[in-house]
Amino acid sequence: MGKIETSLPTGFLADKQMVTSAAMVAFTEGPAVDPAGNVLFSDIQNNRILQLWPDGELTVFRADSGRANGNTFDIEGRLVTCEGSEFGPGGRRRVTRTDMSTSQVTVLTDRYEGKRYNSPNDVVVDKSGNIYFTDPCYGDPATKEMEAEAVYRISTNGEVRRVLDQDNVQKPNGLALTPDGSTLYVIDSNPIEGGNRKIWGFAVDANDGSLANRRLIYDFEKGRGGDGMRVDVDGNLWVAAGINASRGRPGETLDVPAGVYVISPAGEVQGRIPIPEDSVTNLTFGPPDRKILYVTAGKNLFTIPTDVSGYDVRD
Repeated sequence: MGKIETSLPTGFLADKQMVTSAAMVAFTEGPAVDPAGNVLFSDIQNNRILQLWPDGELTVFRADSGRANGNTFDIEGRLVTCEGSEFGPGGRRRVTRTDMSTSQVTVLTDRYEGKRYNSPNDVVVDKSGNIYFTDPCYGDPATKEMEAEAVYRISTNGEVRRVLDQDNVQKPNGLALTPDGSTLYVIDSNPIEGGNRKIWGFAVDANDGSLANRRLIYDFEKGRGGDGMRVDVDGNLWVAAGINASRGRPGETLDVPAGVYVISPAGEVQGRIPIPEDSVTNLTFGPPDRKILYVTAGKNLFTIPTDVSGYDVRD
């Protein structure tokens, strides 16, 4: 959360802003909500998936998550998870699906053309059951087996295709589909100096799911760009983005304060919900009526009531 201003008078502290974070004990990501209102979300730092029950009880859903990051439910209520490689050993670098009634885990893909994925990050499922997921590398580049940081599609018959490469997106992160399935939004979050901090929209071919006609939706420019996102029933994008304190990265400014940004399909910012954490990572909508917004940020899971309903493939 950066430095915290203190109110002690001179003579007590060497620096009145010296209260800073020295260690991270959790890094929350990838929230997904089932019809009963159970919220599942990843704690990448501690290599687990947590479950927040409707009565407020917090339990461990999966103790060894394979460094799980993004999660979503498909139209049949099965949990689809991106298992990455960040924040330490044990990352399984694959995409899995969990049958919530039997707890059986199915590996959907762990390699492409014989090479392991870099670090599957975020995932979205269409109404037919086809899955799109991103595979950037934010960790040690020496672990990469594939040069491309890309977007992939798993069809309902299990075929995996690379549908976007780095000619289209420098560093793909968050994903979202429009309610009619015609557009796939992709967050391009490249933190290097001069890297893209943009949201792209791609037309989805109704026959084979291929992507074309890239268009710029929004550019965060030199601020910290987006991470995860969802859309509401009106097609607006709800994007986790920004920072409140410098991370010391060349070319990155504080022009985008941390929060949830609501952006129209035409790229117009409707407003921002401030979040009191720097690491605002992802979000989802939950019951009742998908009017509760759950936001993962740092060690926290925040809840925010909304007037508009979020879109979900199961609706």
